[in-house]
Amino acid sequence: MGLVKLLFGWPLAPVEALIRLGELIEEQVEHQLRDPAAVRRQLEEVEEARAAGLITEEESARATEEILQRMIG
Repeated sequence: MGLVKLLFGWPLAPVEALIRLGELIEEQVEHQLRDPAAVRRQLEEVEEARAAGLITEEESARATEEILQRMIG
């Protein structure tokens, strides 16, 4: 059975590797979205932009809400 799987599975190996790579990328993105340090950095960047007058209070609130929603959702 191993030889048959090897013969017929070999052409699908690149596809399986690509699928696994996609899964690894997805896991990494999920980790970064929920990483407390990354979330804190993003929130600090929003606050700095608001303090510098680059964004309004409303834009700051909206950005903060989006960051927190990504973290929980």
